[in-house]
Amino acid sequence: MNTEKSDRTRIRSLKIKRFMQFTILAAVAGYLCSVSVIARAATFTLPENDDTIIGRVRIITDIAEKNTLLDIMRHFDLGYAEITAANPGVSSWVIDKHQKIVAPTEFILPPKPWEGIVINVPQRRLYYFPETANGRAPEVLTFPLSIFRAGWPTPLGLTRIIAKKKDPAWNVPKSIQEEHRNNGEANFPDYFPPGPDNPMGMLAMETGFPEIFIHGTNRPWGVGMRTSHGCFHLYPEDAAQLFPVLPVGTPVRIINEPYVAGRRDGRVYLAAFEPLTDYPITGSQLTYAVASVTRLLSDNQGAEKRQEVDWDRVLSVAQALSPVPVAVNPGGLTLQEIISEITTEVYPFPPYGRDANLGVVPERP
Repeated sequence: MNTEKSDRTRIRSLKIKRFMQFTILAAVAGYLCSVSVIARAATFTLPENDDTIIGRVRIITDIAEKNTLLDIMRHFDLGYAEITAANPGVSSWVIDKHQKIVAPTEFILPPKPWEGIVINVPQRRLYYFPETANGRAPEVLTFPLSIFRAGWPTPLGLTRIIAKKKDPAWNVPKSIQEEHRNNGEANFPDYFPPGPDNPMGMLAMETGFPEIFIHGTNRPWGVGMRTSHGCFHLYPEDAAQLFPVLPVGTPVRIINEPYVAGRRDGRVYLAAFEPLTDYPITGSQLTYAVASVTRLLSDNQGAEKRQEVDWDRVLSVAQALSPVPVAVNPGGLTLQEIISEITTEVYPFPPYGRDANLGVVPERP
């Protein structure tokens, strides 16, 4: 009986803690809405010249005990596909403290126009280009996303944010209910009430595409994976940052660009992400890589600049499927050379803990 009473007390304490976190998140979101603040953690100033790359790659070591690759990816606001592609062969769950981990926090911006929200589905990343206030430099916010699972592709093209919902409930569509029940989940609910256990998370932004939302999630360790039925999942803390500053009516452009070409300091770079076969393919994927670089050069540099690209390097980078941008000019550094030149940083942060895999913003020292 004492053990049963202890279990009830522990469960009650956890529910109270979740409720308090839920209440705090709503208060924070409301405060941010009232003062129109854009948090700085995922915010970059847009380049003033023709450059199209933001951020920088970081290498960490001397990692605090009990951290996993998932803890590190969340700390750096990365998704699972990004962190694992940048660290091939590294266990997601067991990391030696002296191991060197690549945090691919350097991003090639999507093709212009840079306005509103642009989501590159294969990159599993959202870019938000807010309207620029007087006297401030243009900025971009970027967040990792979970994307659709196989067979549930998100529509591509232009839409808008048509509504924002705090504490959403989820009436599960019949098609999703049927899928779960066909997979042996006979008691899968047809309705989820608001709260931290809701798969919609606690903040949701509705697009003009039917039943397609950008929202938080009650399973944030899945960010960067293919987990949805067409929606885009954000970390709860990223949803809390984006929600209050995103106006209803904001344009949304959803694109399919597995190979993204960019420019920095006069050099051409390429990053490559796993192509999604759910979208029609009208040629080899390597042709898409060449087309991405060619389009970048044609934008404002002229066709003569194409001679400055090593096309064998383009194909090599495309085949490597690395999120780290690599120069494709003759004599440019290889991925291994880029990593070897980066100064390592100590990672003293404790792991998030199991309770962080909820729909609330986690406590973080």
